[in-house]
Amino acid sequence: MSDRKIQWHPGFAAAMHLELNKYKDNLIFEKEYNLNTKPLEIDLLIIKKETDAPISNEIGIFFKGHNILEYKSPEDHLNIDSFFKTTAYACLYKSYSATVDGIRADDITLSIVREAKPEGIFKYFREHNCQITNTYQGIYYIKGPFPFPAQIVVTRELDPKAHTWLRALSGKLDEKDIENLLANTNRLTGKAEREMADSVLEVSVKANKQIIKKLMGDENMCNALMEIMEPKIKELMEPKMEEIRKESQLEGLREGRREGLKEGRREGLKEGRKEGRKEGLKEGLKEGRIQGIIEALRDLKHSDSEIKSILIKQYSLTEEELNNFL
Repeated sequence: MSDRKIQWHPGFAAAMHLELNKYKDNLIFEKEYNLNTKPLEIDLLIIKKETDAPISNEIGIFFKGHNILEYKSPEDHLNIDSFFKTTAYACLYKSYSATVDGIRADDITLSIVREAKPEGIFKYFREHNCQITNTYQGIYYIKGPFPFPAQIVVTRELDPKAHTWLRALSGKLDEKDIENLLANTNRLTGKAEREMADSVLEVSVKANKQIIKKLMGDENMCNALMEIMEPKIKELMEPKMEEIRKESQLEGLREGRREGLKEGRREGLKEGRKEGRKEGLKEGLKEGRIQGIIEALRDLKHSDSEIKSILIKQYSLTEEELNNFL
């Protein structure tokens, strides 16, 4: 599956925010941190405000003061040169500090995050007598003749419940993974956290269209997905909804005027405007919302018959009513 249209890196930054959300007050996240010119860019820089403050998260427990993270999407290639390039970024980052030795070498860590285990790079480490320690599930510490401590995080091997967000950055999710993702999303209450979860969810939905399509046939999962997707649909539909509101208000005024003239110019016009505007706006908003859901489901490659089935469950529409939308 090609990932050319899937924005993996924003999803990764959001997933790391959520992974370490418990410690956010002590962390500074610098996404796509520029070292010098545009091509020299760190995927994610995480700075601890208080270096001694502990992080119990299995990925963050490794962190020191300045932590450089390189993310490889599922189809990106990772080899030993990629590892040394990340090491070079860390060296440049240290050299660009405001004062001489302002950032100490022993206060920098490297983390490379990838879905699949990079067997080629592990072979290189073994052949060059580097020590590989697998202290935590899916997390490998690398000790060798390198200037900074390094860890490689294999997201496919991480504990599904403990690391839902990073595991969601995959095109090979199963039903249980999706259920965990939806459950964790629903537990979030903060606006910023919900927005980051939306970034992760957007990547997961695009990368796992087949399993999402299958789950839409389950009424409970369909309801959960629709509840989470609804804000995104509203956001996409807002310009159209505004047009509908204006048109509905104008139509309401026109209808109100016609009815008002029949009943009496003053009182009839007043009441007619009120009722016409109310009914026109109500119907316009309903139609706009349904049309937005249809567009979202078509993006997920659902057929018209499947869309009809979903809308009948959600809105109790008849076949005749549905034909007006499809």
